[in-house]
Amino acid sequence: MELKYVGDMPIISQHGVSFDKTQPDRYKFLYAGVELLEALSYGESKTTQHLYKAQDKELSPNELMAIIKKYIKNIDEVFTLCDHKAHEFIHDIVNRVKANDSLTQDEKTAWLENIKIMRAYYYQYIINQNAYEAVLEVLGDEIQDAKIEEVRVPMYKNYPAVLNDLVGVLERRKAAIDSQVKIEKTSEGLVAKLIVTHS
Repeated sequence: MELKYVGDMPIISQHGVSFDKTQPDRYKFLYAGVELLEALSYGESKTTQHLYKAQDKELSPNELMAIIKKYIKNIDEVFTLCDHKAHEFIHDIVNRVKANDSLTQDEKTAWLENIKIMRAYYYQYIINQNAYEAVLEVLGDEIQDAKIEEVRVPMYKNYPAVLNDLVGVLERRKAAIDSQVKIEKTSEGLVAKLIVTHS
């Protein structure tokens, strides 16, 4: 399995393929997620404030994967699950098209061909999504274990989007962790803050 950008979630029909811009490829957020993971993985510490300077360079897919493997030991299991999830997803769509009696045979054939053409795209989209979700879960672990109360990020490179996704991850924990994202104006410009309340 490999990581690579494919694009927004595809919407496939008998008429062709379009893309849902509200469901971007999570590969776009992986760099910010991985960088936050590196910044927050400092282990136990008596210091309550840790500074991390954001990097200006983009990581290659191989560099991203190397960092992810450093923090997520079961990443191969995650990718095996991706493969199964993608297969089930495509199988379900195919079955629904075949069972749709409102379509003509030509429309079914066209739709099934479009699914076939986009199969590899779907697989990669789901691989990227699961890798990103795995990074978010480990970020949630770091925040929970170190009792991190605040994370500040610049308003660029998808850092705020990752913080927003982290809110949901923290809320879904067995013992839910309350958190929120706020935007703050500072002398250096706008920053996004994740504020975490541990019980």
